[in-house]
Parts: sequence; C-alpha cells; structure tokens
Amino acid sequence: MFSVLDFVLVLFLIGTVDAGVPAGGRPFDDNYVVTWGNVLKLDQGREVQLSMDKTSGAGFQSKHKFGSGFFQMRIKLPPKDTAGVVTAFYLTSKGDTQDELDFEFLGDREGKPIQIQTNVFINGQGNREQKFVLWFDPSTDFHTYGILWNPYQIAFYVDNVPIRIFKNNKRYGVGYPSKPMTLVVSLWNGEGWATDGGKAKINWSYAPFKANFERFSDSGCHADGLNINAKVCGSTTYWWNTIQYSRLSANETTAFKNVRAKYMTYDYCSDHPRYPVPPTECRLNQ
Repeated sequence: MFSVLDFVLVLFLIGTVDAGVPAGGRPFDDNYVVTWGNVLKLDQGREVQLSMDKTSGAGFQSKHKFGSGFFQMRIKLPPKDTAGVVTAFYLTSKGDTQDELDFEFLGDREGKPIQIQTNVFINGQGNREQKFVLWFDPSTDFHTYGILWNPYQIAFYVDNVPIRIFKNNKRYGVGYPSKPMTLVVSLWNGEGWATDGGKAKINWSYAPFKANFERFSDSGCHADGLNINAKVCGSTTYWWNTIQYSRLSANETTAFKNVRAKYMTYDYCSDHPRYPVPPTECRLNQ
C-alpha cells in the first residue's frame, strides 16, 4: 500500500495532471455507440453498465477515430470471483496490422488482486505486455484510467499516476502508432488465457458479471478519414500536445518509479527467456 508520503504525492499529481482537462460529464450518446451485447444506460446516459453471461459479453466504442489525444474514463470492475473475465479499455485501428494501446483488467478468484495488463501494438505486432496489481480494489468504486497519445509519448495513467511510458523513438528505428484509432470498451470471456494462463475458468454461478463506466469525454483529434493529417493532430493547439505533456514532470517521475517498483508484476523487457536481447525500445523508454 502507499505510504502517507505517497498519498500526498498522488493528491498533488491529481491537481497537476488534471489542469486544463475537461470534466467529461457528457452523456454516453454524444460520443459513443453500443456495438454488441447487454448495455444498460444509467443516470440519464452519464453512466453505462456492461453485462456478461454465458451467452454474450458486451461492448461500445467511440463514434470518431482519433489521431492523438488524452483518453480517460472512470471504471468500476465486476466484484467477487471474476477469474477469466476481462474488462478492456483501449484504442485500436482494427484489422490484421492494427495499431493498438491496451488496458486489460484480468479478473481473478475472490480475494486475489485483479491485474492490469497494458500492451502496445504497432502494425499488428504486440508482445509488449507489462502487468501491474493495484493499490486499491478496483471493483468497489470508480477509478480513472487514461491513455495519453501524442507525438512525443504514450503514457498509461491510473488515477492520474503514470504507470507506463512508451516514447516516440522513430528516429532510432522504433515503431510508433500512427494509424487513426477508435476508443473501444468491452467486457468479455477471456478464460482461455487471462487468469493463471487459462487454468482458472469462469465460475458462472457469479454471472452476470457487470462493469460500470462514466465520464464519456471526447479529448482527441478527430481523424475519421483514411489517413491522419499529422500536422493537424500533432498541433499544440490541442492541450495534450503541449510541452507539458511531452515528458513526465519531476513529481510524476517519482510516482512512476514508485508504482513500478512496488506494483509491477511482469515486464516483457525483463523476460530474458522470451527476449534474450531486449527490444530496442526497452532501453530508450527508461
């Protein structure tokens, strides 16, 4: 758990990272559309609940594709025994050669911590997993999860604390997402792999599994044509492309190092049997 000092730092970061960020209290239908399954709209459309049973999961996605942005949503995960249940919040260009930025919440047996798996896909190539446990129970209340994507870096945030950075190092031959991406949310059956390598199956006596979402903002550069206009979506007229978001601040860096030291459970960069020579971006993202 965080110490008192950690907690004070987090409160400070909430004030600094949120500066200039829209509240995002718009109704769901303004920016999103249901794509499949059982989706219940609550609080005049300001909250949405996805439900999964043996017959189906559920999902929704943004109406627009984006070329950059700071995408945040408040999420409350299904409670109790959720082994095999995956809640996903991600950006994707879709297709076999997709660019994609993933938050996947991997359920577990009751009493065991839910893990967050992050991943970065470039031209259909992923295998860049990093996993974390959380310093809170994500099923008891809403928490804010965010993905920053701009010309400088990709940053994954939990309650405004950065947990992962993937820098734009194209000049060193490292790929970087460049395709227009849609924001997608889903609740689905991942028992084939998600918990204990697929050994822990879903206990359907706890179904239906329900995940709740709120704050349906639209903080992204719309790129609904076939190609991103890089000059437009990289413009500093968008607040997420300003110098403030080109790197972590000193306080963010401290929080980042603290979270990774205490709560990271897997890093592909440290998986030597899988990668005897770590990928180039591992060194450059330090």
